[in-house]
Amino acid sequence: IRAYDTAAGPALFCLGRHVQRLFHSARVLRMELPYTPAEIEVAIVDTILANGHQACYVRPVAFRGARALSVNPNGCPVNVAIITMEWGSYLGAEALEQGVDVGVSSWRRMAPNTFAPAVKIGGQYINSQFIAMEALRHGYAEGIALDAAGFVSEGSGENIFIVTGGRIVTPPAVSSILQGITRGCIMQLAADMGYDVREEQVPRELLYMADELFFSGTAAEITPIRSVDGVVVGSGCRGPVTERLQTEFLGIAAGRLPDRHGWLTPCVAG
Repeated sequence: IRAYDTAAGPALFCLGRHVQRLFHSARVLRMELPYTPAEIEVAIVDTILANGHQACYVRPVAFRGARALSVNPNGCPVNVAIITMEWGSYLGAEALEQGVDVGVSSWRRMAPNTFAPAVKIGGQYINSQFIAMEALRHGYAEGIALDAAGFVSEGSGENIFIVTGGRIVTPPAVSSILQGITRGCIMQLAADMGYDVREEQVPRELLYMADELFFSGTAAEITPIRSVDGVVVGSGCRGPVTERLQTEFLGIAAGRLPDRHGWLTPCVAG
């Protein structure tokens, strides 16, 4: 979760949606959290205020404690921790304007019925680490994973959008994506602006033919992609659609534009 520095003080972006996903993920894991969603939300606000942040990245983590050394976690106590840290642009300060160079990874996202891609589970990030480490070894800022069928899935920690022929396309749930909260907000903003937004399976070659590409995520926000596997995307810089969405998204998040969808939660004590 991100808290942004607004004129009225720190404000959390889509707090309720993030906490709801935490509880949905726990349900899939058969993990009973010892707090209510409202208690978690209050604890997040209190932690930000206690740590004196104006803007920060927030990571609530639920985990099973020790009781039995077994792959069966039933009976182990469930703990919750909330971590806050000051963190700038995920892929580098210049990435939001200049874009990043990425490569298609040799590591695939999980096949159906092997893991649960729609929920946010720490163990699944091992796959993300393989993708990110390989990308860095090859000189890229990030990697793009394909799904088990060979269609585009997502980055190691971001969703992906393709701008092509006047349409905005993003891979669907069946492509083993985490259905990101920022992704949903971008789809809403794009629809508000009158763009034709579609969830479709994306063949790899469309990455090389796209007019624009960009990542989205809580950490990545909206980050343009300027090349894939050495092939320049569009004009090789942030495209006009990406820039328009980025300006709107960051303007709302920072309180410079009206919060017409009710995405911001001010950090107020008590």
